[in-house]
Amino acid sequence: MKIEVYLVRHGETLFNRLNKVQGWCDTPLTIKGIDDLKKTADALSQIHFDNMYSSDLKRAIDTVHLMKDVNQLSNIGKIKKLPEFREVFYGSFEGGSIDDIWLGVSKAAGIPATTDVKKIIDTIGIYKFREVTKKADPLHLAESTEELETRMCRAIKVLRKETSGEGRVLLVSHGDFIKTLGIKYWKESDGLHDITFPDNGSVSRGILDEEGNFEIVDYNCKAEDL
Repeated sequence: MKIEVYLVRHGETLFNRLNKVQGWCDTPLTIKGIDDLKKTADALSQIHFDNMYSSDLKRAIDTVHLMKDVNQLSNIGKIKKLPEFREVFYGSFEGGSIDDIWLGVSKAAGIPATTDVKKIIDTIGIYKFREVTKKADPLHLAESTEELETRMCRAIKVLRKETSGEGRVLLVSHGDFIKTLGIKYWKESDGLHDITFPDNGSVSRGILDEEGNFEIVDYNCKAEDL
């Protein structure tokens, strides 16, 4: 059977608020983040989910529990954590200024210095962008194109296995990981250029079929649009 997947981005965190790089490092949800998530949770409260999942980072775990507590039609047990859906890893850039990382990446790409990540991606393409980010990382630990692609494909396979027999699930993940899924699987993406970065608390909806094929049919939907 096909599985309907509601991909929710976690709520705003302290590093989001401070404009700092937050991949595998973790900071708590802000009061605004929690308040915004309550709107998303209310919008989804009358939708039945067979199960709920999250990445293994605390900001995602806290988000999925809020979704679970507000939902009125689902009987969800223990939340299973899927590390495959954690955020993109930025190596030694983690915890630094977001503007500084893009200035470094644009320099490594050999293009005019810019803090506009969309301009960088649209100039060199998403695949070269990942390679240049790894190159710009002083320790070269940031996820490369191949590393992220491998993890993303593994994530879809793991989700297909975990959701066997389920019809609709909710999964909390992260902004750049959801965006990368969108670039690859959203029907309105060309697979190379940048797309809108998903908002905190936004919902993207995908369909996962019996053969493991995944397609995102709705992307970055706000609570008021659900």
